[in-house]
Order: sequence, then structure tokens, then C-alpha cells
Amino acid sequence: MARKNLLKGLMEEAATKKTEPDDKPRVEPRYSKGAIGAVSQQIAELKSRSVVELDPFTIKAGGLKDRLDFDEKSHQVLMASLKEYGQQVPVLVRPDPEEDGAYQIVYGRRRVLAMRDLKMPVKALIRDLDDEAAILAQGQENSARRDLSFIERVNFARQMVDAGYDRKVIGDALSTDKTLISRMLQVAEAVPVEVIERIGSAPGIGRDRWLAFSRAWTQTGWDTDHGIAMADAQLHDTSDARFEALLAWMEKHHKPKAPAAPKADKPRPKTLQAAPGKVLGKVTRGKDKLTVEVRTAHADGFDTWLEENIEEIFRDWQAKRGE
Repeated sequence: MARKNLLKGLMEEAATKKTEPDDKPRVEPRYSKGAIGAVSQQIAELKSRSVVELDPFTIKAGGLKDRLDFDEKSHQVLMASLKEYGQQVPVLVRPDPEEDGAYQIVYGRRRVLAMRDLKMPVKALIRDLDDEAAILAQGQENSARRDLSFIERVNFARQMVDAGYDRKVIGDALSTDKTLISRMLQVAEAVPVEVIERIGSAPGIGRDRWLAFSRAWTQTGWDTDHGIAMADAQLHDTSDARFEALLAWMEKHHKPKAPAAPKADKPRPKTLQAAPGKVLGKVTRGKDKLTVEVRTAHADGFDTWLEENIEEIFRDWQAKRGE
């Protein structure tokens, strides 16, 4: 909850001059003579060319949000480690399709933020990946590191569903079987994302407790605003403590009397797809309006065409209705 959203720093423009890459290492590795030595040297040279140093401010947000909150203590520990030992593991980025010389993060967000604060270049692998390949890489890297909590994995799966991916792709990204994916989505469908975000990552809370939470939420009949208010009342506690407080409160006040005029939850936006895995935009219905958002990256000029022709589309629709 503290300081800043994990992705916020990845969406700001660089405030200072770009950092120049360091010089190449002074000591070159020695290789044995002969064919094996020549091949080893060629492989080493290819590897050295695949890892580049980038100004961290040229790296923007990309992919799906995989963490629910920012941990200042962990951030400081990571900064201290990088400062003392250097960056041992590169991040993965892909070229930004809308800005030359800029990149979108695939994985390694925490390292990019730490290197920004250290004012040091980021070691990175640059790969040309489409949306699906990028999300698969992001999910599999997180699964391999095993540092995401259960509810963060749930939130990642929910975002993949909203982006139009099927359960097989979600399972591949999270290295998880269909049964666990179904249980994850059961939690995602029952508990509003706004409440999950208020609770936070809850690193000590596993699958069974979250399933119990989702059942209690459904049975209690709280609306989103009620859940947010209850979570906000526990903001001074840890994420795990907020979870436990809300669950205990719901279990204590099981099936309360229905409020006189319950406030309806906001409808979830409908995702528009240009193709499987390629989000064109979204449609959001409000109380007295309908908002259509189109992403220019996948629109292929449709955004411009729609802007120029939307009034004509409306008139044609009126004519067909006989108005």
C-alpha cells in the first residue's frame, strides 16, 4: 500500500539524462585451443551480445500487473543487494511498438525500479514477442521464482481471462493444472478485484483460506464498497492481518439482514479483441453513459476510422429504426 504502485515508476518519463553503458569488461575469458575452444568462444560472444545495458527510464509498463502492493522494505533490500553484488539476472523487455528507442517490460519490474533509484543501467534481454508470448514468459518466470502469493496468481489469471486467453494458455503461463486454475478463477469471480487490491498480496494466505474467503463473501452478500471500507479500516495492519480481519468479520456476521437499498457493484468492462490475445480496447457502461476505449497499438487505423465515421454510424442506425 505504501509509497507507490509497483508499475507507476515504469510509466514515468526519464527526469535525467540517459545513463551511458559501462565499458566492456577488462579481463577477457581464456579458451582452450582447437575446435571446442573456438565454439565455446563463439557461444560466449553470442551470450554477451544478447544482454544489453539500458537506461531504466526507457523501460515502460507492459504485460499484466503481477503484484498487488509495493513493499518498501523488500525494495531497499533488493537495492542494497544490487549495489553490492551487481545485477546478476537480466530483465526481459520487448521493443515498444509506439516509440523508437523505448521498451516494454516483460518481467523484472522490481529490478528496473531498483536500478532507477540507484541511477544505474539495467541489464536486459531484448526479444521480439507478441502479447501472448510476452504474457507466457512473464507468468512462467514468476512461477519459476515462486515469489508470487496465491492471490497474486489469482489476479494474474483474472487479467488473462479479461484479455481473452483460454484456460490452457493461462495454465501454461502459470505452470498450473486445470483444476487449480478453476479454483483460482472461482476466487477471482467471487471477490471483487477492488477488495483484493485493498487486502494486498497476503503472502501467508494460501489457496484453501482464499476459497473460504470467497465462499464467505458470497454468503454474506457484501457489496464492493462495504468490503473496501472494512479493508481500509485495517490499513495499519499487514496484508495477512487485513485478510484475517475481514474473514473473521464475515464469518461472525454470516448472512446479515439485507440493506434497504444495496448499492450495485460496478459492471466489469467488456474486453474487445482484435484477435485472440490481442486486446483492441474495452467497453464500459456507466450509470448514464457508455465509454468505448480503443488501443491504437492493435487498431490498424480503426480508431481513426471510427472517430471520423461514428456520427454517420449513428445516423444509419436511426434510419434503420425509422426515426
